[in-house]
Amino acid sequence: MAVPRGALALIPARGGSKGIPGKNLQTVGNVPLVCRSIRAAQASNGVGRVVVSTDDDAIAAAAEAEGAIVIRRPAAIADDKASSESALLHALDMLEEQGPLEAELVFLQCTSPFTTGVQIDTVLAALKQKGCNSSFSVSPWHGFLWRADGRGINHNPELPRQRRQDLEPAFLETGAIYAMGVTAFRSCGSRFCPPTSPVVLHDVGPEIDTPEDLALCRSIAAQKGE
Repeated sequence: MAVPRGALALIPARGGSKGIPGKNLQTVGNVPLVCRSIRAAQASNGVGRVVVSTDDDAIAAAAEAEGAIVIRRPAAIADDKASSESALLHALDMLEEQGPLEAELVFLQCTSPFTTGVQIDTVLAALKQKGCNSSFSVSPWHGFLWRADGRGINHNPELPRQRRQDLEPAFLETGAIYAMGVTAFRSCGSRFCPPTSPVVLHDVGPEIDTPEDLALCRSIAAQKGE
């Protein structure tokens, strides 16, 4: 069998969530979060198959209705202590039983509801650079970081105060998009397979970890007319 065209998009979406019950089926712009991630992957020019890994019947039904392939995740790797990597590796093993795997993997998180197909393609383009095994989305961070003991992280408070624009450039991992070579990922078991390349994206939007984050994202979606 031939290797599938395009990258494989994998979306882990377990049913349990302590912070926000049923989080992956909560809606932003009247669309469940898992469905927003599926639609973003489908809008990418570089993605071929879109797969959702879940232990939840309702999430599975929603994913299949959007045209995604569903891989059932075992309970042993579906609790709040299980890593996303364990779900990705399990899904790859299950898919490999059905045929050859893609060369590239895109890992999307449902907690980033404003991911776009263009952004996914931008992160994938970085992965194609010579010698790169993984890439991930970051956003510019401008601010003074402190430790709890009063020491500066990216500045020295004992020296004259710097201007924010004079700080060393820093970037915040968005948690939205990760891309990896499948072989490299399966070998190292981490989304950060060295050498890795951060990809600066703008207008990524907030991540959803709390009910307040969810309310904010719903407000943003309403402002966007979604």
